[in-house]
Amino acid sequence: MIAHLFKLIWNKKKQNFVLMLEMLISFFVLFVVFTGLVYFYQNYRRPMGFDYERVWSVKYNDPGEIRDADSLASYHAMVKRTILAMPQVEAVSFSDINVPFGDANISTTISYNNRSEHVERYQVDDDYKKALAITVVEGRWFSKEDDVARERPAVINEVLKRNLFGNGPALGKLIGGNGSGVAANTRVVGVIRELKDKGDLWAPSNGFYARLDTSNQGRNGAILVTTRPGTDAAFEGRLYKVLANAFRSTSIDILHLENQRRNKMMQLLGPVIVLVAVAGFLIVNVALGLFGVLWYSINKRRSEIGIRRAVGASGKGVARQLVMETLALSTLALTVGAFFAVQFPLLNLFNIPTGTYLTALLLAALFIYLLAAGCAYYPGRQAASIYPADALHED
Repeated sequence: MIAHLFKLIWNKKKQNFVLMLEMLISFFVLFVVFTGLVYFYQNYRRPMGFDYERVWSVKYNDPGEIRDADSLASYHAMVKRTILAMPQVEAVSFSDINVPFGDANISTTISYNNRSEHVERYQVDDDYKKALAITVVEGRWFSKEDDVARERPAVINEVLKRNLFGNGPALGKLIGGNGSGVAANTRVVGVIRELKDKGDLWAPSNGFYARLDTSNQGRNGAILVTTRPGTDAAFEGRLYKVLANAFRSTSIDILHLENQRRNKMMQLLGPVIVLVAVAGFLIVNVALGLFGVLWYSINKRRSEIGIRRAVGASGKGVARQLVMETLALSTLALTVGAFFAVQFPLLNLFNIPTGTYLTALLLAALFIYLLAAGCAYYPGRQAASIYPADALHED
C-alpha cells in the first residue's frame, strides 16, 4: 500500500513538486514560530528568583561638587539612612544602573582556567539581597567582613556556575584576569539562584555580582526601595521630595519594578504577535492552495476513481487513499525540512536549548500533517460520492 502511494506520487511528480514546496516552506515558517513560542513559554514558566512587587527603582545623579571619596561614601550612607527612616520603607539598596527590568545592560568577560564566559555584570551593595529577597544557595552574600578582605568578593548565579565550573565547586575560586575585564584577585564568596531580571520571557543569563563601592560609583546610579505592604501612591510624592532635596537635583526618576516588568513583556509580545499573524496568513494561503489543488486533482481523476469503484473499491477506501496520498506527500516534504531543521540544535545556533528545537520540530510536523489531512478530507469525501457509472459515462 505504501509503495503504491509513493508510486502514484512519483507518476505526478511535476504537479506534486509544487505542493511539496508549499509544505516545505510552511514547515520552516512554523518551525521558526514554534521555536520562539516554545522558548518564551519555557522561560515564562521558570520562577523569577526574586521579589519585585513592592520594589521601586530610583535613578539619580550625584551632586558634582562632592569629589572626595570618603565624603561621597558618607553622603550615600546619609541618604540611605534618611530613606530607611521613613516608616513605609522596608529595605534600601544602592546599585549601578543595571537594575531589574531596566534598559541598561552592562556586560564583561569572566575567565577561569583559560575558560571564558560572557556575563551580565551588576554592582550592588550589601543590602541588595534583602531588597529583592534573593536566595543564596551556596556560600554567603556580601557583608562588612569584605571591607578587610584581601581579594575582591564576587557572587555569581547558578547559570554562571554551571558554565564556568561545570559540576565542580565554585566557592573560593579566583576568577578574572587574563584581560577578562575583572581583576585577577576576585574570589567567589557565594552562589545565588538565577534571576529572571530581564523579563518573564527571557532566560536567565550568566550573572556576575560585584560589591559596590559607593565612594567610587560615578555620578549615575540607582537605588532600590522596597516598600511595606499597604503603601499608598501618596508616598511616592514624599519620597521624591526627600530624594530631590538629598541629591540637590530634579533629575530623579522613580519607577515601579512591577510596571517595568509589564512594559518589558509588552515590548516583546508586539513583534511576536506580528510574527504569528504573518505566519498564520501564510498558512491560510497554503491551505487554500492545497485545498484547490486537491479539488482540481479529483476532478481530473474522476475516470480513475470510477474504475476503482467499479472493481470493488468502497467510497471510504477511495477517500482514505486520497488522504493517505496527501500525508505521504507531506512526509516527503517534512523529511527534507527536518534534515535542515536538525542542523539548528547540532550547531547550537542562537544559544537555544536542544529540547526547544526538537519540541518545535515535532509541533511544526504535527501541524503540517493536520493541515494536509484537513485539506484532503473534504475532497476525499467528494471523491467517495462519485458513482462508477457516472464517472465512466463522463469519460
